[in-house]
Amino acid sequence: MIVRLGYVAMSVLVKNASPSKTMTYTAFSKLSDREAALRKLERIAEENIHNTLRLLKHNRAYDIEMYRLSSRLIPLIGHEALRDWNPMEALKEAFAELGAYARKHRMRISFHPDHFTVFSTPRAEVLANSSADLDRHVTMLEAMSLNESAKCNIHIGGTYGNKEAARARFIDQFTKLEERILRRMTLENDDKTFTARETLEVCEQIGVPMVLDLHHHAVNNDGEAAEELWPRIQKTWEGQLEAYEEGETTQPLPPKIHVSSPKNDKDVRDHADYIDSTELLPFLRAIAPVTPRLDIMIEAKMKDGALLRLMEDLQGKPGVTRLSQASFEM
Repeated sequence: MIVRLGYVAMSVLVKNASPSKTMTYTAFSKLSDREAALRKLERIAEENIHNTLRLLKHNRAYDIEMYRLSSRLIPLIGHEALRDWNPMEALKEAFAELGAYARKHRMRISFHPDHFTVFSTPRAEVLANSSADLDRHVTMLEAMSLNESAKCNIHIGGTYGNKEAARARFIDQFTKLEERILRRMTLENDDKTFTARETLEVCEQIGVPMVLDLHHHAVNNDGEAAEELWPRIQKTWEGQLEAYEEGETTQPLPPKIHVSSPKNDKDVRDHADYIDSTELLPFLRAIAPVTPRLDIMIEAKMKDGALLRLMEDLQGKPGVTRLSQASFEM
């Protein structure tokens, strides 16, 4: 099994390269010239996209081929007072340059919209905002000319006192999304409501790939080991193809999992700075015989620093062969 590692949004190694610089609505509203204020938001967004490109170049230097974009690339996008603002034309060239670099260097790119994007909600306003948020994320991927291997990952959401009703509501409301959005979606188990087994059942029903979060599974499960569910989880990725440039020969898109370690024994849900490989390796060894390729998104406080620390930690472990600075074979 060939394993690639990636990380989320920010780098602890590259200085002054935040992809999430912003402006508060309070500061925006104090600017008397609204058009000038909007141009300022677009300049901040362009800087965020430029910093993301800097991070992709940094990733290439460290052989990191998987990266999750910040969902805060465009400040105040979606704010109720700015619904008439569409910055995509102004940002077209910046997004095109970012996407071209990702495609050229065969980088797997994704988004993870925040926890306000919920499709199990009983509230019409929340549903409308959630649909609009996914549309914005997909529009950014399209502006980068990234194909449908670039995904958006969400959770099923809250149960609102009735898990079965919430599940049914999620399926009904989620499957009404546009096809261009649905084809880019993955679902992830969470640490409080929908377990890996429950999320998997929904994925199988609606035909969406599942991202297994091992940390969430450890604190919220139905009693089974993660590897017991893996053959079915892996099957949800069948038919997903990986290609970066038009006309390129495609191959299967590897399943993706999320990995983090608990902060401490009392705070088991929060993420630690680094990854404990002793928790990860048993799962990887269990699935290696049936999994040709696997992509792991590291969700640790130290970001790319945690990725490189994990690679160091894996050095010399039985059955682990280093392939690059950010990949290995088991």
